[in-house]
Amino acid sequence: MARMTAARAAVEILRREGVTDAFGVPGAAINPFYAALEASGAIQHTLARHVEGASHMAEGYTRARPGNIGLCVGTSGPAGTDMITGLYSAIGDSVPILCITGQAPTAVIHKEDFQAVDIASIARPVTKMAVTVLEAAQVPGVFQQAFHLMRSGRPGPVLIDLPLDVQLTEIAFDPETYEPLPVHKPAATRAQVDKALGMLCAAERPLIVAGGGVINADASGLLVEFAELTGVPVVPTLMGWGVLPDDHELNAGMVGLQTAHRYGNATFLESDFVLGVGNRWANRHTGRLDVYTAGRTFVHVDVDPTQIGRIFAPDYGIASDAGAALRLFVDAARELRARGGLPDRSAWAAAAQERRARLQRRTHFDDVPVKPQRVYEEMNKVFGPKTRYVSTIGLSQIAGAQLLHVHRPRHWINSGQAGPLGWTVPAALGVAKADPEAPVVALSGDYDFQFMIEELAVGAQHRIPYVHVLVNNSYLGLIRQAQRAFGIDFQVDLEFENVNSPEAGGYGVDHVKVAEGLGCKALRVTEPRDLAPAFERAGELAAEHRVPVVVEVILERVTNIAMSATNDIGAVVEFEETATEPWHAPTAIRTLKP
Repeated sequence: MARMTAARAAVEILRREGVTDAFGVPGAAINPFYAALEASGAIQHTLARHVEGASHMAEGYTRARPGNIGLCVGTSGPAGTDMITGLYSAIGDSVPILCITGQAPTAVIHKEDFQAVDIASIARPVTKMAVTVLEAAQVPGVFQQAFHLMRSGRPGPVLIDLPLDVQLTEIAFDPETYEPLPVHKPAATRAQVDKALGMLCAAERPLIVAGGGVINADASGLLVEFAELTGVPVVPTLMGWGVLPDDHELNAGMVGLQTAHRYGNATFLESDFVLGVGNRWANRHTGRLDVYTAGRTFVHVDVDPTQIGRIFAPDYGIASDAGAALRLFVDAARELRARGGLPDRSAWAAAAQERRARLQRRTHFDDVPVKPQRVYEEMNKVFGPKTRYVSTIGLSQIAGAQLLHVHRPRHWINSGQAGPLGWTVPAALGVAKADPEAPVVALSGDYDFQFMIEELAVGAQHRIPYVHVLVNNSYLGLIRQAQRAFGIDFQVDLEFENVNSPEAGGYGVDHVKVAEGLGCKALRVTEPRDLAPAFERAGELAAEHRVPVVVEVILERVTNIAMSATNDIGAVVEFEETATEPWHAPTAIRTLKP
């Protein structure tokens, strides 16, 4: 039996659990782990500029590819507390990341030693497990359990806190015979699926709501196959966006108060049955529950049994991994179709597409300063279906979700529940690190961008290229719009005269100079006609220099983006007229299987 430090054993387990990348900031109390990391040579480390940034990099890394688990490392004190926002974001969106913190020696943890804090207690509400390991011999078992928990049931994050002396203690451990614990996922039964499918067939105007759990289960193909077999239109949630292409004839559009389509809400309000798969009925999707549920029967399928009935009581609930359930749904639908038992949904699906053609929001504006809608129109033209978009919060994210087009799973990467400002830059770096061959395009407003702008230097140092579209109106735009209900415009204005950068147009921070000072490339756009050339040039610069490239677009200062002020999906306020030209599906649109 080999003897090695507990820190070395931890690194050996990480390797055998498939971890290849880490993001973090070294410190005195975590240095033994870093020594083991260097000695191993099997895990590549990316040095962050802020530990919260490292946790969001780990999130982006995990979200980009199925099977990934991002690793974030730091000390227990200020580093561990900095990680809490990343852990909250991860647990809210069912994202498995592992945070490892270095703690003060066990003998002085309770003596207010330098940077000693009970990080496990702080992290416990936002993790599946948070533990300070006090016995070195427990380290292998704790790490084995951590990966089991992160992957089982509803995925989520874990924090393991390692005191300095525990890391340094030698233990007996044989890495060659280490085996990960089996992953547990609840699975639907055929009887449950038959009952749910019977309810769907009895409805006249059914919909499928596809959530992030479908993407987590890598089951998007099954979801599309089931929709095509039954002819039932699909509503992707914000976290499920990309489960089927935006131009698929069964894509009914997104529903909600903000990140929604006019046609999506209109179709939902006409429906009489909803099958929710891998979703959690988030409030920005549902709005007022009396409006959302009125006149509809609901079936809810979710991997977490405690999610069923949490927001409202469905008519039928199934605790199951989305992939396991959808495999049975596909089998049952095939058998039913072979017997001629599936209703014809073509008229209902066609009605949803008619609404999509008629209820498009206008995007083509030639105004100077630039209207944000035009930005997304040009992004759709320049950035192709392989683009992985990354965004988090604000009017930029809401308008992006309303107007961009996503065609593949894991190509809209968004912090859905937490929505922390500053998330976008580090998350985009994590996404680009996980998939170096894919074009990555981040989308931020100026305030989100400024929160963790220092992480751009990480991309420059480690040669992680991506394009960052920065829409700058020098306002906290979403909060400004929300303050209209109170008749105020208070502490949301970011504009000031920058004596060093009059060319910034009076918008305050000169993001071009800051980005360039951090080792990146940057462009500024002030007219709509220059958007497409700037986006194309940004892609060229990212490929040439292997660094992040910022495209700052100077927007009009005030734009109100469509959303509901009354928490009612039937009362979304549209501030711009409907598109003058109807939307038409491309000729290459997928058709139903014969």
